[in-house]
Amino acid sequence: MRRAIGTICSVSVMLLALTILPGVAYETLEGRVKLTTRVAFTTFAAALKQAITQHKLGLVCHANAQAGAASAGTTIPGNQVLMVYRPDFAIRMLAADVEAGFEAPIRLYIYENADGSATLSYVKPSTVFKPYKNAALDQLATELDALVETIVREAMGAS
Repeated sequence: MRRAIGTICSVSVMLLALTILPGVAYETLEGRVKLTTRVAFTTFAAALKQAITQHKLGLVCHANAQAGAASAGTTIPGNQVLMVYRPDFAIRMLAADVEAGFEAPIRLYIYENADGSATLSYVKPSTVFKPYKNAALDQLATELDALVETIVREAMGAS
């Protein structure tokens, strides 16, 4: 009997947790931009990196799953995450809310489609910083939205 009560209590706690957690978690697809180009993946990846540099964002990290797979002797289609930011944005972000540091850098995800073209996906900075309910972060995010959009637009126009 005690075992049954213990099981019922455990299940009840788990169900309660599942009903509470979605209220605090955010929807990862909200604010996500997804664009597909007819440009070849390698051309697009190079154009994206060039646009990032041209607009003075730093490529903080470049995770290249394709290169990682190659080092393990496997070939996969192009798949990369480019993480971008800039010191002046970081300073302003941290001054506004040190907890927001968790959100940096901004991630741009690109992958190769079956036809060799590229798809880019990213979450708008305004969506990323929205939960902080901070006017200074909202202003920063608006600037970042415009900057990232410009970079993406330029890269999408590559040929």
